Amino acid sequence: MSKIIDTFIAPPCHEKIEILYQDDHVVLINKPAGLLSLSGKNPQNLDSVHHRLVQIFPGCTLVHRLDFGTSGLMVIARNKAINVALCQQFSQRTVTKIYSALLCGHLANNEGVIDMAIAKDPALFPLMSICATHGKPARSCYRVVERFYHELKDGILLPLTRVELTPETGRTHQLRIHCQQLGHPIWGCDLYGGRQLPGTEWTPRLMLHASELHFIHPVSEAWIKAHNASPF
Repeated sequence: MSKIIDTFIAPPCHEKIEILYQDDHVVLINKPAGLLSLSGKNPQNLDSVHHRLVQIFPGCTLVHRLDFGTSGLMVIARNKAINVALCQQFSQRTVTKIYSALLCGHLANNEGVIDMAIAKDPALFPLMSICATHGKPARSCYRVVERFYHELKDGILLPLTRVELTPETGRTHQLRIHCQQLGHPIWGCDLYGGRQLPGTEWTPRLMLHASELHFIHPVSEAWIKAHNASPF
């Protein structure tokens, strides 16, 4: 087995975490793009969602993560018991996660399902791969919101499709690699083809935002339906 060497150093993130809701048990935040969810082993990658929030909410822990380049909704547990209860909801797939994304090109179909197993391959790190033999099951649904053209600085018209993405599983890079397999990578995705079209090389961010999160509050048992509009 090849040893994975992570050489990534995150550039400074000057955007603040927006706290949308808090009580004695959970915190709901809007994570900025360009911020790690969890601090890395490299001391230069100390800044993260967890590192910032634990200074405000001592003892808080992450229940799930968003990729470095992804913005949007995250729920944070304020103690271990709440973490266990929320993690159980995620593992049992009773949590609904809906993302807003801009995909390169115009999709032919208005909706569909991508059902392709995803595997880790140390030789390709940090990329994931599609592998029916060794991969873990992964399923994503998509729905087209609009098709349009975005004019880039040099006058190039970039065809884009705004979609809602609903992952039924939670594999690493799932939405990014599934959209690549559709033939329409997420605009700005450096790992899976989202910067290959003319004029997209300098896209400022990954155009992927966690816009909705539905779960049951572990204490009140109220059905929480959080919504945070996409910034793009």
